[in-house]
Amino acid sequence: MGLGVSLILIAVGAILAFAVNVHNSSSFDVNTIGIIMLVVGIVGALLSMIFWTSWAGPGYFSRSRRTVIDERP
Repeated sequence: MGLGVSLILIAVGAILAFAVNVHNSSSFDVNTIGIIMLVVGIVGALLSMIFWTSWAGPGYFSRSRRTVIDERP
């Protein structure tokens, strides 16, 4: 899960947890689903930031590497 997906989960979870009031639904609680999505988004964002430094980034292996030889006396 990337950082973008985590931010979307956090936003949707916060909306469901704090802004939606549904009292007629007996099968599941929308606020509980929102809290679960909020927690999963926060955990995903933290894991993304922890592993961010181990990721080389796009195009890292496709760049040509040059060896510079200094021939000065």
